[in-house]
Amino acid sequence: MKWRNPKTLATLLLATTVLIGGCGNNNNAPENSTGSNSGNEQTGTDTSPVTFTFFGADASPNWNNMRDEVGQYITEKTGVTIEAEYDVGAGGGENKLALMAASGDVPDFIFAKGSLSSLVDAGLIIDLAPLIEEHAPNIKKIFSENMNRLKYSNDDQSIYQIVTNMGVDQQYFDAGGGFEIQQRVLKELGYPEVRTVEDFENVLKQYVAKYPETDGQPTIPLTLNADDWRIMISVTNPAFLATGAPDDGEYYVNPETYEAMLHYKRPKEKEYFRWLNKMYNEGLLDKDTFVQKDDQYKAKIASGRVLGLIDQEWGYQDAENALKSAGKDEYTYAHFPVTLTEEYQDKSFQPAGVDGYGIAITTAAKDPVRLIKFLDWLASEEGQVLRNWGIEGKHYTVDANGQRVIPAEIQDRKVNDASNFAKETGIGQYRTFSAHYGDGVKDSTGNYYTTNFPEQIVAGYTEAEKETLAAYNATTWKDLFPSEAELPAKDWGALYNMPVPTDGDYQVTFQKTQDIIRKRIPEAVLTKPENFDKVYDDFLAELDKAGAKEMEAEYTELVKARVALFTGKEVK
Repeated sequence: MKWRNPKTLATLLLATTVLIGGCGNNNNAPENSTGSNSGNEQTGTDTSPVTFTFFGADASPNWNNMRDEVGQYITEKTGVTIEAEYDVGAGGGENKLALMAASGDVPDFIFAKGSLSSLVDAGLIIDLAPLIEEHAPNIKKIFSENMNRLKYSNDDQSIYQIVTNMGVDQQYFDAGGGFEIQQRVLKELGYPEVRTVEDFENVLKQYVAKYPETDGQPTIPLTLNADDWRIMISVTNPAFLATGAPDDGEYYVNPETYEAMLHYKRPKEKEYFRWLNKMYNEGLLDKDTFVQKDDQYKAKIASGRVLGLIDQEWGYQDAENALKSAGKDEYTYAHFPVTLTEEYQDKSFQPAGVDGYGIAITTAAKDPVRLIKFLDWLASEEGQVLRNWGIEGKHYTVDANGQRVIPAEIQDRKVNDASNFAKETGIGQYRTFSAHYGDGVKDSTGNYYTTNFPEQIVAGYTEAEKETLAAYNATTWKDLFPSEAELPAKDWGALYNMPVPTDGDYQVTFQKTQDIIRKRIPEAVLTKPENFDKVYDDFLAELDKAGAKEMEAEYTELVKARVALFTGKEVK
């Protein structure tokens, strides 16, 4: 079974080149450096023009090829231009990354999401540990005692990626997931309680009965996004959140024994899918849910006729921004921690620690030292403030008390013209490129690194959102959810990011089970109510016949090893 990057001659030669290359140029700027672009004395880095190629597994519709204001500033300060390609479909880059692993044709650096292991096993990703140690003081400082969590596995303790899809020491002040309902719907019905799936269903049912059309088109009570991997976000993942389990990808992990099983096997989740089946058969779930594409899903939302969603806000943000730009604030969505019954607690905010997807440097990078120094500059205080706030004097000011302030006209554009604002300014477009602190962390000036803190979050809400929140005695959407203080941290981190074997029986079985899930879950939702039990039970039997039990046993051992790596305790 292949677990790690084989130490090929090419890899060893590259590592040697990295170490030698760092000897003559280890003069990084201090974290708070704000020197001009006049040479190495000021910035501590080479600022001669260089282009690095990049691939991102997520779509980035507002990427403007660094022609935005932040991008131009980055190039001016560092000499670096990023030639980026992003996945444009709904596949999370899986197909493109599989081709890269097979062909060896990779860009200089990459955001590979769950496909990192295939690139590592193909010998295409370099160990970043020596680069970070020699040339990246800012990255090293950010991760600090969490460096162990960047290690690939117990067997291979190389660092193949820098976590960038989450901030270190993150505090959550807002919620962007859960079950969503339009503000206008809630207002019309007097802001009813929305705690269970029955509450959610009744709200949609009452409103569509009163208003079967929206702007001349049929009103859609609920639609879901089942296009490719997005079926997990909008259809299957909500099954465990609605039944009191945290998001651990395709598995449920027993917090006492660390035993893992496909989460669909939990009897309570069967009842969640029974509820979706009921919604479909009563005409409340969009009949096109399992055949529409991602762009069709967003187009429906942008039309304003979709009353309810079960999704993460990043999955429909573009459509909601279009509603805001059209002056339809009341068509945007409120977020609720809906569960199957009141006995369950939504665990959206259960802490997983520092663990997630990130940036990897490939063997194609001709100058990995220059690249890691660039990533380290982005991770500096100056770089983080730039990526989150923009340029002082243009996108924010500093008041007499030393506090950063976003002018009203800039804030208005961020809320009501979000896509164009992002394309023009570049604010928020560079977060994925390097490590960063999370919301709630303050810099050396006493300001927050990010603009996601309570006062600024509230300033970013539309008037319709503020009205809804006030009706529910809340300031932000997170106020409606159980907080992380109520939930114990997970010893195993974020399992979606745990390396698994890329060859052998595991991958074959996993793919078989995925094919079964993506076929049988829609069948269970769409079947007649009297057939639901048989369809669902046959689905579970089919999973075991495909080898699910053996796969779960193997995964359990991986979870236990990861707990040992992260916590240092012995796990049997």
